[in-house]
Amino acid sequence: MSRRCELTAKGAQVGHKVSHSNIKTKRRFLPNLVNVTFLSDALGRPVRLRVSTNALKSVDHRGGLDAYLLKASDAELSPKAVELKRAIAKKKSAEPVAAAS
Repeated sequence: MSRRCELTAKGAQVGHKVSHSNIKTKRRFLPNLVNVTFLSDALGRPVRLRVSTNALKSVDHRGGLDAYLLKASDAELSPKAVELKRAIAKKKSAEPVAAAS
């Protein structure tokens, strides 16, 4: 399983561990990833994603998973998140038609 956020595409970074004697050795800075179950209003079902804690704050700030995905670009989302985005957009576009009839 890759260490990459499915919403923000944050991944591992490389840097140096610096000792007291200033010896530098390579190390990896891993993102803080958590498994989260989001509730999608449009789809009416829970969705499990592996996201960074920073992405959790962003999802709350934008008003939920549906709003976050519709505003995000496809380039930064994982393939699973892009599929969700398309399904949500399809449901949202079908709702006004059903309400008008």
